Amino acid sequence: MDQTAMPQRDPLVWCAVIALGFVAIAWHGLLIPKKLYFDEIHYIPAARKLLHLLPANREHPLLGKEILAISLKLLGDAPLAWRLPSLLFGGLGLFAFGRLTWWLSGRRFATIAAMLLLASDFAWFIQSRIAMLDMFAAALLMVALWQFAAAMRRARRPRLRLALSGLFMGLALGAKWSVLPLLPLPGLTFLCLYLRKDRLNNDFPSISLIEAGVWLSLVPMVIYWVTFAPALFYPTEATRITLLGFVEQHRQMLALQESVLRPHQYQSVWYEWVINWRPIWYLYENIQGAQRGVLLLGNPLTMLAGLGALAWCGWAAWRHGRTDALAFAVLYLVGMGFWISAMKPVQFYYHYLLPGTFLMGCLALALDALFARGGRRRWGALAGVAASLAIFAWFHPIISASALTAGKVSYQRWMWMNSWR
Repeated sequence: MDQTAMPQRDPLVWCAVIALGFVAIAWHGLLIPKKLYFDEIHYIPAARKLLHLLPANREHPLLGKEILAISLKLLGDAPLAWRLPSLLFGGLGLFAFGRLTWWLSGRRFATIAAMLLLASDFAWFIQSRIAMLDMFAAALLMVALWQFAAAMRRARRPRLRLALSGLFMGLALGAKWSVLPLLPLPGLTFLCLYLRKDRLNNDFPSISLIEAGVWLSLVPMVIYWVTFAPALFYPTEATRITLLGFVEQHRQMLALQESVLRPHQYQSVWYEWVINWRPIWYLYENIQGAQRGVLLLGNPLTMLAGLGALAWCGWAAWRHGRTDALAFAVLYLVGMGFWISAMKPVQFYYHYLLPGTFLMGCLALALDALFARGGRRRWGALAGVAASLAIFAWFHPIISASALTAGKVSYQRWMWMNSWR
């Protein structure tokens, strides 16, 4: 680490403690319900078929289903095997997000705050407890961005870190295409910094542009291709993916992605995600002796406060040259831009998982700027993080399938807006 650029003490231990604490909290009630719910009904059957080298759920890449299939093979076809992989990747992704924040900002409070804000933003918690593909892609992307940010900060072994960044970018794309618009950003960032390296006081990794292109472009493509290896062995020629049929396979995948036209009662659009207007009920029924619910909603405080923090990041990047603020703002805007322009006709709030994650990074930096000013402002920054945790605790029963005590009308306690019903 460049101690000149990053004089504060690395909160590595805190990052590990927070990630482990998150996993412990999310573990409680992980096996409820004991049946498949929401989109688990698509991905677990697909994983079962993959164990027998049979194609299923062909609109998505294979890696996420491969991870689920391995879990089924090792742990048996039961709730623990369905959901444990998402939980472990949720903890890994949260830790990686903390490390990303540290290497971008060098700010101790910002790093700890970012992890606590993400852990309590509801979406990361819920997606870490369900057998879907989103957490695999999100966690692997966070690792890739962490390694790239560390390499650019002159961490030890920058060449290895660039290689790892490319490796995890390929794996993230192999889990779900939702990461695709974000993958060019490390390469573009390296190019911009490379062109300015003479003005960076030689504080730039001794890696050529060609080599960086290999690690950040070629390696991800190769790794992504390798994740399709099981499809080379499908039993029938009609379903098998050949080396020359890889492009055609992707045309079919894209067509399947765009073919879902039937309206859904919980579908939403990007501007409804931004204002936290239209969540999704993953579960709400009497099950295992009690009324239980899982409402995919954003934290009502931080998702809205994050919008102000996004504007602050834009100002801080322009006025003070804050590259950390610029990075999180760009990551958010690129992630949102993808869904605004996407040809996928039916969209849902869970597509906001990645933009919402980077929004928590923006909010953490804004609170850190407040914290750094000292005095009462420091208490204000601490209060912001504490309020996020308190709201998470209040909503925990309705986002974790906990037993609710008021029967079918229990949900009304948390319905702050009619659009949430």
